[in-house]
Amino acid sequence: MRELCGRCGHKPDVSDDGELWRRARAGEPECFGMLFDRHAEAVRAFCARRSGSLDAADDLVSIVFLEAWRRRDDVELVDGNALPWLYGTARRTLQNRWRTALRHRRALDRLPPPPASPDHAEAVTDRLDDERELARIRAALDRLRPPDRDVLVLCVWQGLTYAEAAVALGVPVGTVRSRLSRARARLEATADALTAQRLEMP
Repeated sequence: MRELCGRCGHKPDVSDDGELWRRARAGEPECFGMLFDRHAEAVRAFCARRSGSLDAADDLVSIVFLEAWRRRDDVELVDGNALPWLYGTARRTLQNRWRTALRHRRALDRLPPPPASPDHAEAVTDRLDDERELARIRAALDRLRPPDRDVLVLCVWQGLTYAEAAVALGVPVGTVRSRLSRARARLEATADALTAQRLEMP
């Protein structure tokens, strides 16, 4: 992690994202780099759970933080924490990516299929296990309405409070509570015992 920030050479208040954002907006990109170091892994985990792909998550993290830098004047902190706002940016990035992917798939469907070619990629056991786990999670999440799915991922897996999730989703706190309750009830009603155990619902 970068220790010094900006032109003054002083250590920023690393306990609070607000100071880092203030300095980044004032023209000190090193401070934005510190925010990336602090939150990139959490954003990557969110993107992996929502996309079902580790490779996609790696790409999405870069897109999310580029978009966050572009919109840095619009940041909304919750108790000095930028992560809920970053989750909101990630959610919108995923939605845009899915819409683009859908248009792309429709265009490809109109083309003749390409000739088959051998796959020379080497299998990596740990990564395949991670991908299978993500696929199981994605299958369970696919049973939910998208708004309920988002609040479940943010509150259960990403550990946001109701207030933080409300910022990420742009909805009232009461809506977060009702969506989370509905998502849990839906999973409990439809998921088998193995999936329920893997989800580790509190």
